[in-house]
Amino acid sequence: MNDTSDPAEREPQDDLAEAARKRHERREHWRREGEPSLMRQVGQIGMLGWMIVTPALLCLFLGRWIDREAGTGIFWTAPLLVAGLAAGCWSAWRWMHRQ
Repeated sequence: MNDTSDPAEREPQDDLAEAARKRHERREHWRREGEPSLMRQVGQIGMLGWMIVTPALLCLFLGRWIDREAGTGIFWTAPLLVAGLAAGCWSAWRWMHRQ
């Protein structure tokens, strides 16, 4: 009756076995595929840049539009820019960990 579906209830050996399995899978994938090409790496860096910049720019333009319509200076621009950067960084972080 030992349900190991909850991560808090799992044994440390289970976590160690899972980490070893993932490492073995990554190593086997690397042996089959080899190193990624330089252009693939440059493309991934460019993708990360766009993943961060795009939401930030969209929020910046949205904030400027709201501020222009409401006449509030940069009341909406600054927080929306920060929110866009945070969303972009979070999205890039998730994408990197899936690769």
